[in-house]
Amino acid sequence: MKVLFDQGTPVPLRRHLRSHDVTTVYELAWTTLRNGDLISRAESAGFEVLVTTDQNLKYQQNLTHRGLAIVVLLSTSWPRIQENVSTIAEAVHAASHGSYTEVEI
Repeated sequence: MKVLFDQGTPVPLRRHLRSHDVTTVYELAWTTLRNGDLISRAESAGFEVLVTTDQNLKYQQNLTHRGLAIVVLLSTSWPRIQENVSTIAEAVHAASHGSYTEVEI
């Protein structure tokens, strides 16, 4: 699965998603894109999942009819995220076309 990490997503998490092709917005020079533009660009580039820590995304964007699955981490703390990598990996693996999942950490 082609996965995009948003800016707040800790990059070390990528080591726990080895079966996926993980890229960061920084690597693509997309750090200045706003959420709506970022989602559209990610969809156009063939990404299947966006992993983000932006908990306001569902309030800021109309996610209806989006093809990109979104996985929201409810913490930005790497130590807390690190303790929950298996739950996060399961959420990414289970993500499907247009799904929205919040992972409590």
